[in-house]
Amino acid sequence: MQLTLVALLLVVLGLLGWRAVTRQHGSYRRFKALTSTRARQRVYARWLLESVLVMGGLTCAVLLAAWAYVPLALRGTQSWTPVAALRDWFGTPIGAVVSVALALAVIALLIGPVLALRGSMEEIPAVGDIRALLPRVRGELKYGAGLALQAGVFEELLFRLALPALVFGIVGNGPLAFGLAALVFGMLHLYQGVPGVLVSALLGLVFATLYVVTGSIVAPIVLHALVDLRSLVLIPIAVGGAWATRD
Repeated sequence: MQLTLVALLLVVLGLLGWRAVTRQHGSYRRFKALTSTRARQRVYARWLLESVLVMGGLTCAVLLAAWAYVPLALRGTQSWTPVAALRDWFGTPIGAVVSVALALAVIALLIGPVLALRGSMEEIPAVGDIRALLPRVRGELKYGAGLALQAGVFEELLFRLALPALVFGIVGNGPLAFGLAALVFGMLHLYQGVPGVLVSALLGLVFATLYVVTGSIVAPIVLHALVDLRSLVLIPIAVGGAWATRD
């Protein structure tokens, strides 16, 4: 059984590595050279379909093989002393109040700076090489929203649920499984350059922590979708003026 899991892990890592490298050296480089909105929309649509098929397909395949390890990986990580202490503290009345305050603070940090920069910058601020990816006109915003939502759902199901379970079935260590999954998640953003990889890996750890502490995969899905909607919809509208620019 373990040899089967190892073989599946190698296949998953190979497919994700191939996807990261080809996007870095091929599709994203060509996309950055496009000036036609219609051409950009065709690429957006292809990326959206490919992401759903690839991420959705990989998630289903991995979960079918490693479903029994999903609760084991979660419980094994929740029993880790730092995580257990954090969960116990958030279970107190003060911790509950702090958790609500943190949720409101995250929303404020996602939205506030963007609204503050509205109309005051000539170039959209970005970490990593993602400016070309951001929608420029109204007709591209729906694709930005679609990419953000599918990333929130399928990437979280793969990198916070399926892949850690698969790795846990091989190594038997929850924190290591979630850490390696976050690292692979970061490498998937190779096309964004080193800053994009580092920030994505860090976000992967944040999403994993949220899942482990809350015990619900819905929480990181929502946060991931909000982060990407901020980048692919809110920033282009508020800072880039995409909604005011017709096709």
